[in-house]
Amino acid sequence: MRSLVFTAASESPSTADPVPMDGGMGELTESAVRDMPEYLQPWVGAGIAVVVAFVVTWIGAALVNRVLRRRPELRDDIGRSRWPIFVVLSSVGTVGSLEVTAPEAEWRGASNLLLLAVTIAAIAWLIVVLLHLVESALLSKYRSENSVDARRMAKLRTQVGLLRRVAVAVVLVLAVAGILLLIPEVRALGAGILASAGLISVIAGMAVQSTLSNVIAGLQIAFTDSLRVEDTVFVEGARGNVEEITLTYVVVRLIDDVRLILPSTYFTTTPFRNYSRGTSEVSGGISLELTWKAPVEVLRAKLEEELQQNEYWDGRSSDLSVTDAKGGLMTVYIWLSARNAGDLWSLHNSVREALVTELQQNYPDALPKPVIQAAGE
Repeated sequence: MRSLVFTAASESPSTADPVPMDGGMGELTESAVRDMPEYLQPWVGAGIAVVVAFVVTWIGAALVNRVLRRRPELRDDIGRSRWPIFVVLSSVGTVGSLEVTAPEAEWRGASNLLLLAVTIAAIAWLIVVLLHLVESALLSKYRSENSVDARRMAKLRTQVGLLRRVAVAVVLVLAVAGILLLIPEVRALGAGILASAGLISVIAGMAVQSTLSNVIAGLQIAFTDSLRVEDTVFVEGARGNVEEITLTYVVVRLIDDVRLILPSTYFTTTPFRNYSRGTSEVSGGISLELTWKAPVEVLRAKLEEELQQNEYWDGRSSDLSVTDAKGGLMTVYIWLSARNAGDLWSLHNSVREALVTELQQNYPDALPKPVIQAAGE
């Protein structure tokens, strides 16, 4: 029986060629497309490379999802890297398959240039996704530590976000430069561009002077700790919270949810109020103009009652005093404290409303009469 098998195998070598097992992707592709028409072989080889890249990418993604099933935020960030990895593997595999199926085709130069450009772009895409992943992992690590306070977390978010944007900008510039250097015509123009570098540098410097100033100002804001994400500031006559700090501008969300966008240089050249500087706990006061008939002790009791049930008061300090009295009116000043500027704003509004309502219902004579001017005065 053994001799019959060996005899049959030796008598039909052309019809029973074994598939090579140790030649890698190139030999596997060559074996699969050997008997096909010549014009179909490159397409079939490229298709096999794409299918293999798809299978490898999604098997890896399934393994990552299983390992990180208890870390959904990291799992989602890593999941975004599937497509750039798939494109990289597909383009590299396609180049390898074309080396086997069409080694001397006239269109190989153009196809290699296109595939290399796609590979460089996909690698840049993958690096950008990985930078987002590093940012998320770093912030997640510090966010899970109970000892990290809100101010330190806001500072870390600001600095890490700006560093990630700088790194993304560098990666994109290098990717574009790498793709352009693949084109021989662009490389040939390099000598002429370098010859006029002096004039170009002057023109470019004048054109991007404002942009560079904002970039430098953005880095200065991030690393001098003068401003952080979620800080409460008073700018351009309005109060708001810093929502985003980029390399060139800062987004401030005002109390009416309108976004005020200011260049980064505004915060390095113009004085502004930062209610969260030094600590997130803040204090502030409100004043009421009342007549001399206003019951001060009643207002103090009402203030204490309101504070005991108000969620925005942090319990640190409160006071009600008469700070001025002249012309038939007196100024009642209420000093309060809160955990942050946003809570202080809400606390001021609720306390003011409670005291005014108390006077309207029980002591209307304590409220000053409005002055109505005649028309034309």
